[in-house]
Amino acid sequence: MKILMLSATFPYPPTRGGTQVRTFNLLNYLRDRHQITLVTQNTPDVTPSEIAELRQKVAQLQVFPRLTPDAATGGLWGKIQRFTQFFREGTPPSVLAVFSPQMQNWITERVQEGEFDVITCEHSVNEIFVQPQWKNQVRTVVNIHSSVYATCQQQLETQTADNPLRDRLNLPLLKKYEQRYCAKFSHLVATTPEDQTSLQQLSPSSEISVIPNGVDLTLFPPRPQDPGGEKLVFIGAMDNTPNIDAVCFFSREVFPKLRQKYPEITLDLVGARPVPLVQELSQIPGVNVTGKVPSMVDYLHQATLCLVPMRTGFGIKNKTLEAMAAGIPVVGSDRGLEGLRVDGTGVPLAALRANTIPEYISAVARLLQDATLRAEISQNARQLIEEHYTWEQAGRRYEKVLRGISLE
Repeated sequence: MKILMLSATFPYPPTRGGTQVRTFNLLNYLRDRHQITLVTQNTPDVTPSEIAELRQKVAQLQVFPRLTPDAATGGLWGKIQRFTQFFREGTPPSVLAVFSPQMQNWITERVQEGEFDVITCEHSVNEIFVQPQWKNQVRTVVNIHSSVYATCQQQLETQTADNPLRDRLNLPLLKKYEQRYCAKFSHLVATTPEDQTSLQQLSPSSEISVIPNGVDLTLFPPRPQDPGGEKLVFIGAMDNTPNIDAVCFFSREVFPKLRQKYPEITLDLVGARPVPLVQELSQIPGVNVTGKVPSMVDYLHQATLCLVPMRTGFGIKNKTLEAMAAGIPVVGSDRGLEGLRVDGTGVPLAALRANTIPEYISAVARLLQDATLRAEISQNARQLIEEHYTWEQAGRRYEKVLRGISLE
C-alpha cells in the first residue's frame, strides 16, 4: 500500500515518549511492507541528525516548521479569544495550534492527485488536515490515542482538572467536535476497550477497532534479579498533566504514611522536564526527582516496585507496559492498569490494584514484605507482555485495519 501518515508531532526518537512511541513503532512495522510517506512538523528540540535518521526509515519524509503562536494571544485576553474561536468554529485551540497552511496545501495537492491508498492520522489532532470528502476516494484512518471529550469529562468528575471553569465550558464543545471529526473517517482506532466504548457512544455509526500499545522487548528486558529493599519508582514525562497529578497525589498523600511505617523507603520520580510543581516534591523526605536520565530501564531494574497511581487519562499506559516488561511488580490504579487483564478470576496475577490511600499502603506493604509474591507478579507480567503487547502484534493489527480487514 501507499500510505500517507500524518503526525504533527515529530515521531523520532521513540525514547521521547508519549505519542512518539506509538507512532514510530507502528511506522517501523509498516515500512518494511509498504511505501510510507510521513508528513510531520519540526520543533526546536528536533535535531538535523534526527531528521536525517528518520528520513532513512520511510520512502518520503516531508517536514514542515511548527508555527509559533502569536505572543499577543497570551494572557486573559488570549484565552477569551481562543475560547471564542472554539465556540464559533468548533475546533479546539490545541488542534488549531498544529495547523499549517503550507502543510495542508502539500497534503491536499497529493491526495487530489490520487497518490495514496490510505491516509492515517497518528493522534486525533492531525484530523484537521483531512477533508470529509476524501473518504469517498481513499481509506482514511484516525489513530485517536484517547478521547478528548471523555478525558475532559473524567477530569471534571474526579476534580483533577487544571481549570474546572474552562473545562466545563469546553465540555459540550468537545463533544460536538469529536462527533464531527469521527464522522470524517473510514475507521477509528482506540487503545483500550474503555476508550472504544466512549467513542462508540459519541459516534455510533463509526467502525472502531482496539489496538493496544506495545513494548520493544529488547529495550525492556526482564531484570536479572530482585534487588529487594524498599525502593519505589514512577516513570514518565514530568510535564504531562496526568503524570503531574499522579506524582503529586502519591508523594503528598500516600508516601509520608508509608515513610512512617518504613523509615528507609524511597521514591524516585524519573522523567524528563519536571515542572516546578514536581520539583517541589523533592523537599519531601525520601522523594528524589531525577529529571531526564540516560536509561529508564536501569531505574526500573533497581526498584523494588513501580507505581502507576494515575487518576486521569484514558488509554493504555506505556509506562505500565514497560515496567511489566522489565519484570518490575506494579501497583497501579484502575486508570494506570486500563485495558490490561492483570487480575480477576482465572487471570494470573500480573499487578496489584489500588485506588485509595489505604489500598496503596496495603498493596505496597504486601510487595515489600513478600519476595515470593514479587517473583510471581514479575513472571506473570513479563509473560503477559510477551504474549499480547509487543509492537509487532500491534503493527499486524494496524496493517489489517489499513487494508480494511476485520480484526475479529
